[in-house]
Amino acid sequence: MNYINLLLQLYQLKRNTTMTRKDMIALQQKKLRKILKYAYHHSEYYHRTFTKAGITAKNINRIPLSKFPTINKTTFIQNFDNIITQRELSQQELIDFDSDSNRDKKTFKKKYHIVHSSGSTGKPAYFVYDNQAWETMLVGVIRAALWDMSMPQILKYLFQKPRILYIAATDGRYGGAMAVGDGIEGVKGNQLFIDINMPLKEWIKKIKQFQPDMIVGYPSAIKILGELVENGKLNVNVFRVISCGEPLNDNLRQYFKKIFHSDVINFYGASESLILGVESDFNEGMYLFDDMNYIEVENGNMYLTSLYNYVQPLIRYQITDRLKIKKNNEKYPFTRAENIVGRAEDILWFENKGKKEFLHPLAVEGFCIEGLLDYQFRQLSDNSFEMLAQTSNNSKNANIKTEMLAQMKKILKEKHLEYVNFYVQFIEEILPDKKTGKKKLIIKGE
Repeated sequence: MNYINLLLQLYQLKRNTTMTRKDMIALQQKKLRKILKYAYHHSEYYHRTFTKAGITAKNINRIPLSKFPTINKTTFIQNFDNIITQRELSQQELIDFDSDSNRDKKTFKKKYHIVHSSGSTGKPAYFVYDNQAWETMLVGVIRAALWDMSMPQILKYLFQKPRILYIAATDGRYGGAMAVGDGIEGVKGNQLFIDINMPLKEWIKKIKQFQPDMIVGYPSAIKILGELVENGKLNVNVFRVISCGEPLNDNLRQYFKKIFHSDVINFYGASESLILGVESDFNEGMYLFDDMNYIEVENGNMYLTSLYNYVQPLIRYQITDRLKIKKNNEKYPFTRAENIVGRAEDILWFENKGKKEFLHPLAVEGFCIEGLLDYQFRQLSDNSFEMLAQTSNNSKNANIKTEMLAQMKKILKEKHLEYVNFYVQFIEEILPDKKTGKKKLIIKGE
């Protein structure tokens, strides 16, 4: 990507943050109708499903998006070859490309960027970005990474040649790793990738030599780095920590601020659209990028329509995240959402006398107990669970346990889950899954 062109696109995208809410909605609607018409005329699948729903070329500009058919991951995989708008692409070819041992092949047919999901919700899916969509996404990623910075501040930082450390799962076509790598390359920065499964001795050696000024990665991975710093095994001087790939609880956010003495930016993305939103203040919530996506929340379900990916249109694609929209403020023209963002699978289900009820583990965001660093849930039965807790100071465990039990009892009562038994178990460290590099919020009982 041309450096000057990247800066010009970044400047334009930054200008969108100063729009009025009315102008943002108008821009979003303009992009929405453009991609709806493109999908109707160039995708066999969408042409068929739109027509079946009574949507035609004549009325497509008037039909509310809520009247368009939805699509889920299973249907997407089954109809992949008919959804894609480029006939030179097929799902089997992408599977073969992904399994090719030659990982130096960054793009397919020199113009398609292939991202596969981690498979956390079942069978992995492949998402395709052509060069134009990929560059649009990268500029969005850079805007989010440098959120709340003015263009002069951004130019000053980029002129100094950024030194960016990325810690996550790096082996495979994971969108985060690919986007971060290409984004750093685009701004002519220096990069160091640390795979989550690399021995800690190697972490220490490489990071000491590299001396990053920005850290990007899974919060569970950044937490491990923070512990190395806290224990005096490493010393880093960074101005910004960017969390992505997993939900970031406020306890961990405060820990990062304390250990790294830096801003903490929470980045929201998915394989389907690598740039969905950003959050820099827990109380403000997440800002969703309405100039790049159209996100709906309907009956508890979340639907994504990407406004920039024409090679593989995603129209009302169901994402299994749980999202709650907040009232807009005047700071930015974007839709705001609650910080509780997680997979539907990350839910504890309980049953009593034939009646089922759930508890989302991220409900404990409200705990904010001093000394509670990280947590994980283990469901034991239909009416019991335990919380595995990692603390920063073992001497405070008794007080932390008392406070956790009291607050959880209140939460369970509000959810009419008084019959559920809750236990606390303190452990030394909560580690990410070896396969995906991500921390599992819920693990099976043993």
